[in-house]
Amino acid sequence: MASDKILIVEDEKDTRFILEKLLTKNDYEVVSASNGAEALEILKTTAPKVILADWTMPIMDGIELCNEVKKIDAFKIIYFIILTARASLKDRVTGLDVGADDFLIKPIENQELLARIRSGIRIHNLQNEIKQIEHSKALIEMATAIGHNFNNPLSSLVLSIKNIEDELKGKSSGKQFNDDFQIIEQSLERIKTLVKDLTNLQNPEIINYSSGNKMLKIG
Repeated sequence: MASDKILIVEDEKDTRFILEKLLTKNDYEVVSASNGAEALEILKTTAPKVILADWTMPIMDGIELCNEVKKIDAFKIIYFIILTARASLKDRVTGLDVGADDFLIKPIENQELLARIRSGIRIHNLQNEIKQIEHSKALIEMATAIGHNFNNPLSSLVLSIKNIEDELKGKSSGKQFNDDFQIIEQSLERIKTLVKDLTNLQNPEIINYSSGNKMLKIG
């Protein structure tokens, strides 16, 4: 089982080293950055469940980083913990306004930090599960709607082709005629199966199709 990934954003080298050792010792996969700008670059290729970010850093501080992270839909469920020596209510409100999920006041007690991280990972996992459920529900609703919209014109098409076939049978004969209608009937059966699969879709799955494109697996 893969370890949960934590991104540490801390400009003070010794503090960053201590946090890395603590989290690695507790079986977390750790990635580090020395400021918010570096962290944003890391996030382009890495998806942590929790970000620990110092409030005061050069180039881009923890509050600015949090603000940027929470603007991006793909990053919104990352649990963001701000590490700070600022203990005033005004500072906490500032952090919450930009989307911070939690605060830890320096100096940080190791067991409290680990408890907050465990809590953050649980919340992240629950939010991700809800997101997946909502995504699956949306796919099912879309597939059902498409299936129903296809069903009525398909029924009309089947009846029309049947009428044409009945009329032509008395006037036409030969293998080509039979082969053509056999192909039409086989195609209609395939379409009817597709419509049935769409309207009865239960566990939608997105699969790779070609050249990086993805498609909904049906049937």
